[in-house]
Amino acid sequence: MPIRYNSAMKVLLTTLHAKYVHASLALPYLAAACGEINGIGISIREFTINEPADGVLHQLVAEKADVVLFSCYIWNIGQTLKLAADLKLVQPETCIVLGGPEASHGVFELLDHHPAVDCIVRGEGEASCRQLLEALLSDHPIEDIDGIACRTGADIIAAPERAPIACLDSIPSPFAAGLADLKKPLVYYETSRGCPFSCAFCMSSLERGVRSFSMERIRSDLGILMAKEVKTVKLVDRTFNYDVSRANEIWDYILHNNRGSRFHFEIAADLLTEENLALLAKVPQDTFRFEIGIQSKDTETLERVGRSSDLDKLFINVARLRQETQVTIHLDLVAGLPGEDYQGFLRSLQGLCELSPHHIQVEPLKVLKGAPMRKIADSEGYAYSAAPPYKILRTPWLTYGDICRIELISRLVDLLYNSGRFGTSLSVLAEHAPLADIFHAAAHYWEEQDIPMHTPLSGLFENLWHFAETILTSSRIEKIRESLCYDFCLAEYPAASRLPSFFTGIETVNSAVPRGRTGEIIRHLGIAEDSKVRSFRWSFKEDFRIEPHLPHRVDLLFLYISAPGQGLRVQVLEEGKPL
Repeated sequence: MPIRYNSAMKVLLTTLHAKYVHASLALPYLAAACGEINGIGISIREFTINEPADGVLHQLVAEKADVVLFSCYIWNIGQTLKLAADLKLVQPETCIVLGGPEASHGVFELLDHHPAVDCIVRGEGEASCRQLLEALLSDHPIEDIDGIACRTGADIIAAPERAPIACLDSIPSPFAAGLADLKKPLVYYETSRGCPFSCAFCMSSLERGVRSFSMERIRSDLGILMAKEVKTVKLVDRTFNYDVSRANEIWDYILHNNRGSRFHFEIAADLLTEENLALLAKVPQDTFRFEIGIQSKDTETLERVGRSSDLDKLFINVARLRQETQVTIHLDLVAGLPGEDYQGFLRSLQGLCELSPHHIQVEPLKVLKGAPMRKIADSEGYAYSAAPPYKILRTPWLTYGDICRIELISRLVDLLYNSGRFGTSLSVLAEHAPLADIFHAAAHYWEEQDIPMHTPLSGLFENLWHFAETILTSSRIEKIRESLCYDFCLAEYPAASRLPSFFTGIETVNSAVPRGRTGEIIRHLGIAEDSKVRSFRWSFKEDFRIEPHLPHRVDLLFLYISAPGQGLRVQVLEEGKPL
């Protein structure tokens, strides 16, 4: 592939994010690794999949780059290939290179079907990209560079895979070099690569062992992120706490140096030690978020996909995290693993519900290119989409209808559980049946009534009320009605003109704080003078704030406080009691 450059070579690193809030980690690392090559200039441009394709193409063309490297993932590969094809038509001399997990597998098919793509970087990219750019700059052959697949004449050649970089510290820090966009609300960061586990459904299973940056490098990078007061730092380490003492050392460093950033970690809860839990008990609220992949509650199912997990210890430690720490807990569940049918999925979901995490994520299995799960799926007779994200359509244990129902349950879990707006109502419904069964029945009701998922919040409350009427006895209806009223009052101001039907007998709707208490309330709650304050008074049979479901009436005052640049704040006071 002869490409000649008579002057400095301009290189563009680009990608399409799923959301604007995301900031690339791969591109700054590549820029840092290749930035010292004499004779090239590197720039980074990040877009989203939601931007008009014509506008993105216009900006890519305007860069007038000699080489364009696209970072490819399951959410952007389709749009990336279209952009690459159009870019090649406008600028035929541009060398187009793909990299990232979605381009690293099936390279022969990809190059054969997409002639606009000149080259693919497979796997870890820093060393391969550096050698590739050096070869292009000097007009040397590229087909023998490890980790590279390319077209030579009529043939497609894939060189051997490149060995992982042994010393991660040899990669210059993109944070120290100022290459990462730290103004984004979410910044990705890694302290290690690889995973100690070999789960068949995960791409990390392709690499054996874990490599870590040095503690000196980790402190330096984290220090930069915290000094810049990055809003959220999401660590992409596949199992952050694979080394428990290392994890403690990093957590302790954050606790002593943090200036208000939040941190997201993926951990294996069964690896947590008493020392870990003791330190985590010191973490302030809204500072740490743990994503914990449980995936299934069935041990045999997990064994069939090579997932090593002590479920008993995992559940105990998650319960302790909830009871003893203020860490936000996010639990993952994968539907469609071998051996788990629909009832098995509901048992797994119920197991997660009983841990009372802050968030539950339910996703049907994706049979990713290159992952060992693809071989298992083919041998077991799975049907899955040939296009990204390769979602399962049918398994020997789940029908297509089952999977559609699971997807609807996932959406209802998001709307009703993860939103945090229906906590009291869900606790009342859970007195009637296990929460997983409630979500199963709700999904059936939503299907039967053909209820759209995108409805106003008041509509969601209304639909949940009508669903509750179909499953609860008359003796329980009053309790769920009151709980819905309470949750609704916490979610938004109950304007009389748009109240759901379960509100009955409203006597008082106030637009201002009651006279005589205005000054007292403002002083006690620290309400700013320029805040707008509205109130709503309601008489409940149940005191949901102090001790749920007490059989007496409680008069509650809901204060709705809003100030410029701030969201709505709801404060609940009990009438007749001192502040």
